[in-house]
Amino acid sequence: MKYALAFATLLATPALAGPDPESLSDGLSAEEWQAVLEAAEGQTVYWNAWGGSTTTNAFIDWVGSRVKEEYGVTLEHVKLSDTADAVSRVLAEQQAGQNEGGAVDMIWINGPNFAAMKGQNLLFGPFAEALPNWQYVDVENKDVQTDFTLPVEGYEAPWAMAQVVFIYDEASLPEPPRSIPALLEWAKANPGRFTFPQPPDFLGSTFLKQALIDLNGGDPALSEPVEAADDYAASTEALWSFIDELTPNLWRQGRAYPQTGPRQLQLIADGEVDIAISFSPGEASTAIANNELPPTARTYVLESGTIGNASFVAIPYNSSVKSGAMVVANFLMSPEAQVRAQDPEVLGYGTVLSMDKLPEADRAAFEALDLGVATLSPAELGKAQPEPHPSWMTKLTEEWIEKHGVKE
Repeated sequence: MKYALAFATLLATPALAGPDPESLSDGLSAEEWQAVLEAAEGQTVYWNAWGGSTTTNAFIDWVGSRVKEEYGVTLEHVKLSDTADAVSRVLAEQQAGQNEGGAVDMIWINGPNFAAMKGQNLLFGPFAEALPNWQYVDVENKDVQTDFTLPVEGYEAPWAMAQVVFIYDEASLPEPPRSIPALLEWAKANPGRFTFPQPPDFLGSTFLKQALIDLNGGDPALSEPVEAADDYAASTEALWSFIDELTPNLWRQGRAYPQTGPRQLQLIADGEVDIAISFSPGEASTAIANNELPPTARTYVLESGTIGNASFVAIPYNSSVKSGAMVVANFLMSPEAQVRAQDPEVLGYGTVLSMDKLPEADRAAFEALDLGVATLSPAELGKAQPEPHPSWMTKLTEEWIEKHGVKE
């Protein structure tokens, strides 16, 4: 109650038509959240999110229909091919002094882009831990309070868990290689049957990180900024040696790469490659359900494990509809949205919620989900390996482009 008056005043003042971050840091009472809902009604939220997947786009459309129906918030999906484009736009607005009425209201974000926005004070918040549905988030067992080793501190809200898996067709490849060195030997014996999305596509850059971690497991330098590494060359020597040997044995001899993850799956469906990397443990089951992969598609993780992280949404500091964006972020963390996202016939994304914290009916809804024939159980996935510091992803991507950029 002590924040209710200040909240009501802020929400009623056009120049400050958004929640007060200082109040949010102490959480929201039911009355204060009601004030957010009332301010959000009628707002239009421009969610800048990757638009390269028809299933993800359909899920975002569904979110839009639900928040419109439930809260009177209009959600517009601004489809991005590169999240950095939205970050650059907010930065340009800041540099131009446009501190209100920004074009971007919410961003699907993590890793280097989050680091860049947080480091340049481009984010609203902290807000995430004040949202009503935060009470259900699994903060004990899932890495939802750090993003690529950086503390989130409430500046972004988690909405999906991801972990690297490799997709293959068991009908044509009964025993896939389960380590990066084994992948290299398999690729040499089966030239042209493997590829990965072209960096800077995030899946391509993720493949570089996964290979680095599998080859240099336990290197403490990876958890620190790459600039602080005592010997970057030594830390990456095995990776670049691996890439040098792998490249001539890739699909099209490494002279061309699929531009996106969905294009990579199409290559499996077309019988052009045998293995694809994915950051969604349920993606293969979803693709089977949508007739995009054969029913014999399966997934596996490396013997030493695979990296994992959370997908987040963040709100730029100069959005004029912060209340509407908070409502959408809260809905994304709702049991209703999380069950739908985990359904392999919809998205197959991992949930950020703790089953132990959910009401019985919601827990039952998760338990009733058939995760699909190609989805590994949590025990089979194992504990996800931590992401390296975001600066490693940027550095590896830049170096790969310099060394192995597309030649055709």
